[in-house]
Amino acid sequence: MRWHRPRYSRARPAAPRQPGVRAAATGHHVTVASASSRDRESCAPTRDRGAAAGGGGMARGCRGVPAVLALCAAAWSCAAGLALERDQPFRVPPGWTHTGRVNPGHEVQLTFALRQRGTGRLARLVDAVSDPHSPRYGQYLSLEQVRDLVQPSPATLVSVLKWLQGHGVENCRSVTTLDFLECRMPASTAERLLPGAEFHRFVKGQRSIVRSPLPYAVPEELAEHVDFVGGLHRFPAERKVVSRAWAKREAESRQHYGGRAAFHLGVTPSIVRKRYNMTGGDIGLLPNNSQACAQFLEQYFHQADLAEFMQLFGSSFGHRSQVDQVVGHQGKGKAGLEASLDVEYIMSTGANISTWVFSNAGRHESQEPFLAWLLLLSNMSSLPWVHSVSYGDDEDSLSLAYMERVNMEFMKAAARGLTILFASGDDGAGCRRVPGGNHTFRPSFPASSPYVTTVGGTSFKNPFLVTAEVTDYISGGGFSNVFPMPDYQAPAVRRFLRSASKLPPSSYYNSSGRAYPDLSALSDNYWVVTNRIPLPWVSGTSASTPVVGGMVALINDRRLQQGLAPLGFLNPALYQLQEQGHDAALYDVTQGCHLSCLDSTVQGRGFCAGPAWDPVTGWGTPNFPRLLRALLAP
Repeated sequence: MRWHRPRYSRARPAAPRQPGVRAAATGHHVTVASASSRDRESCAPTRDRGAAAGGGGMARGCRGVPAVLALCAAAWSCAAGLALERDQPFRVPPGWTHTGRVNPGHEVQLTFALRQRGTGRLARLVDAVSDPHSPRYGQYLSLEQVRDLVQPSPATLVSVLKWLQGHGVENCRSVTTLDFLECRMPASTAERLLPGAEFHRFVKGQRSIVRSPLPYAVPEELAEHVDFVGGLHRFPAERKVVSRAWAKREAESRQHYGGRAAFHLGVTPSIVRKRYNMTGGDIGLLPNNSQACAQFLEQYFHQADLAEFMQLFGSSFGHRSQVDQVVGHQGKGKAGLEASLDVEYIMSTGANISTWVFSNAGRHESQEPFLAWLLLLSNMSSLPWVHSVSYGDDEDSLSLAYMERVNMEFMKAAARGLTILFASGDDGAGCRRVPGGNHTFRPSFPASSPYVTTVGGTSFKNPFLVTAEVTDYISGGGFSNVFPMPDYQAPAVRRFLRSASKLPPSSYYNSSGRAYPDLSALSDNYWVVTNRIPLPWVSGTSASTPVVGGMVALINDRRLQQGLAPLGFLNPALYQLQEQGHDAALYDVTQGCHLSCLDSTVQGRGFCAGPAWDPVTGWGTPNFPRLLRALLAP
């Protein structure tokens, strides 16, 4: 499987005011007063003659200034502005067809990421509350405390609201932390607001999205107040099911393996629980503990599939057969295989734990589904402690501003004690040809964020026996080209780089970058029920991630029973297990390599697993009772 609303929670105070700006926040809806008539006359957009409001041509000008340079707003003079995200590539993924420019009156939804304050202090706070050696370990912040730390300055709020006011943008919604604004407006207004942008429709089957193939700018005075604007360039990342050939499995089944390992015809909950030493008693007990998975791209689960799955495969452990809460839009169409996989397996290892599903399908054509999920995290004061996400994109397909800001959102989650797990991806080390003609490995984001726990994949050595695990050759892993190596992992990663028997050429990867994955689990040959049909041989780190997520939620259950705080951002504790004498908490996976560039130098081979941490399987796979004991220790 390739990786790929309780409603807004409470009313926020009105944004700071200044003369000429009237901003009201009712709930999280921001109303921006219209510009004065004098301001409108001094710098006014023009329409083609005869164009009705919401229709007609899209010519715009400002006292004779060429249209491409015009920016007409009450608070700002006409200017070309400053390009944001100039490093954001515009790539139309395979299968999408361009159908033309949208009508001027077509409504688009844009997300404005407002510049945050206190980011350095937030980073120090996350280090303190996530490090088991710190006296502040587990002393997490509330959402309101996070808001007080990072909310934009009054100058930022006023400047952005005044800018929107000058263009008549009134339909905006904020979040609790006040650092995002979601605004709806006609395409013609958005194009005046963001010079250079031009909105076009792209379709794929029954799906349709609106994006701008051209870069956008903001007034120079606004550049210091806005990190990026979402809903313009990025296409939703799509991850497909990895299906292994029957012939390969039949050939492997003829091989002889000794020992008394249990025979099986694919990975089910009982096989996962057997391999990781989970007993029938390893189920959740507390009503105030919960776990979640996030779904994107019209991926839906069906409650009936979950009920049938548990009836077929859940008899050996206490479980729930229903998701307790769906946040967002749950479609009525066919169930998605990835959505079914996520829900069924997080509820198998995190058995009997209340489960939420965040369904962020991108219901609006110009919405970015992943960004919509991040906004929900910034807007809900009560959330599950663990989130499993099977989603990702190549680092080089995203702008630096976007990745750095998303990384800040993960820091906000860590400050609140949330554990965010991401699939490491299904392309091994990845491969990219750089302009000079040489290949390099291709890291994935958010897997490469230093503030998430990234989960790789393994296979049974014999696919039909519960045996030791080896590397799943698709398991994503490597080194970020964007984020430096965090202190918590530096000793382990440097040990790997010193001791690995054979490393790829140094030109293929950034050895000083954030290294991933952090740990792994089985990612091969899963059974899934979707649309009432049991399907075998489903594979990918989209399987291993919810398996680990459920275990983390179960450990939280035990910690909460003992009056301890939830685990929160897991990596600092995870990377200390070995030095604390908890080597047995994870099964070390030391065999196998993952795939990479098919060239004459590396010949399709990326990194290889080895003792302790490696960039293929991380620290290895969970030995649940030992991991539980280690993470319950004071």
